[in-house]
Amino acid sequence: MRAILQRVKRASVSIEGKVNGAIGEGLFILFGVEDTDDAAELDWLVSKIVQMRIFSDENGLMNRSVADVDGEILVVSQFTLFAKTKKGNRPSFIAAARPEKAVPIYESFVEKLSQALGKTVPTGEFGADMQIDMLADGPVTIIIDTQNKDL
Repeated sequence: MRAILQRVKRASVSIEGKVNGAIGEGLFILFGVEDTDDAAELDWLVSKIVQMRIFSDENGLMNRSVADVDGEILVVSQFTLFAKTKKGNRPSFIAAARPEKAVPIYESFVEKLSQALGKTVPTGEFGADMQIDMLADGPVTIIIDTQNKDL
């Protein structure tokens, strides 16, 4: 699994012109599932995200987590995070999990984030054509990959 965390002042996702989910200060997360992934890594990933200290304290240092600042999280599914670009100019998405595998993991990820944060985590819609509007903060962008925990 791969998650791209973007610290934001606000973010929203719209589908066909209608806002599907919106947050204020917090994290906008693009989340992808690779074909070789399983749900066993979700607890580690959720804990890492909720406890990641990337929000400023009173001294301007990144010492607070999204939970510490009572922030929100918006999650959007993103199979293109597993694009293979080695050959040619058209990316291959063969490494991304098929929907029958990815959807249950995605839904579990969102549920576990909601439980860990203690509030509802709004989302996009799996497989939909979505438009994202966000105001990045920092910018601070963190990539977490369950296959590369040592990075």
